[in-house]
Amino acid sequence: MADLYSRLGIKRGADEAEIKKAYRKLAKELHPDRNQDNPKAAERFAELTSAYDLLSDRDKRAQYDRGEIDEQGNPRGPFGFGGRGGGAGGGFHPGGGPGGASFEFGGDASDFGDIFEGLFGRGRGGATGPGAGRRGGFGGFGTQGGGRPLKGADVNYRLAVPFEDAAALKPQRITLSNGKTIDVKLPNGVESGTQMRLAGQGEEGQGGRGDAIVAIEVRPHRFFRRDEDDVRLDLPVAIDEAVAGAKIKVPTVDGAVMLGIPKGTTSGKTLRLKGKGFHRKDGSRGDQLVTVMIDIPADDAELEAFIESWPGKGRRNPRAGLGV
Repeated sequence: MADLYSRLGIKRGADEAEIKKAYRKLAKELHPDRNQDNPKAAERFAELTSAYDLLSDRDKRAQYDRGEIDEQGNPRGPFGFGGRGGGAGGGFHPGGGPGGASFEFGGDASDFGDIFEGLFGRGRGGATGPGAGRRGGFGGFGTQGGGRPLKGADVNYRLAVPFEDAAALKPQRITLSNGKTIDVKLPNGVESGTQMRLAGQGEEGQGGRGDAIVAIEVRPHRFFRRDEDDVRLDLPVAIDEAVAGAKIKVPTVDGAVMLGIPKGTTSGKTLRLKGKGFHRKDGSRGDQLVTVMIDIPADDAELEAFIESWPGKGRRNPRAGLGV
């Protein structure tokens, strides 16, 4: 099995930013939603997420680099014992195989209260692809190096979050494998691939409870698009609103607001709504960038008659700047 750094295509000395960048790039290429006809991609995605899960944890990465734990996050035992008795490593495992249970959360915002979606990869709603694994104990011995009792297994979940909720950081409700329902607060800078650690919400062990690791997947929206920390929107505008100017209602991730359309606005002009984008890690927010798209009705006899009688028809060449 390739080591964790090779899975991400990085060197051992890579910093946290390089690890995250490599994971994002490969996760986009290998996400099961984009490779539904390629089962190998799901397996590769599982290995990739497992590697990122361990290397993004500073303490576990240090243990791995010192040779104290293996690629599954299990202690490397003396005399060549490998620690697989309590479950495989902490990454995603297709179909909830030997790595343990898989839990996915998703669905439309309207039924988000009933967010517990499935077991062993059978989610509904927006979350698809491989399920989540869990880190287990060391070969069934129940202790780790130095005779200390092992903590319980970490349990990984994947949570599909509606676009607007992610931008506005609205709390999300999840149901854990033990049936407990909790509300979680989304962190600043949240995006697909963000992982949240819920301390003590994993499985019970002799050394205490493990953690719940929640991987976020931001669902696409039918008309909003994310651009870094900004939100983009193509806004249809009537021809009379563009010519004479108008105040019109515009949707944002925080709800509808009024936007002034300047007199003589043309298609392609971009207007800015400050602070209506995604939250950055420092707590500030991006903007919403509204691109005007003038909507001209088809088969409008009155408009056609007006244009035919308009004195300014043919007076101006809007393509003169293009040399034609």
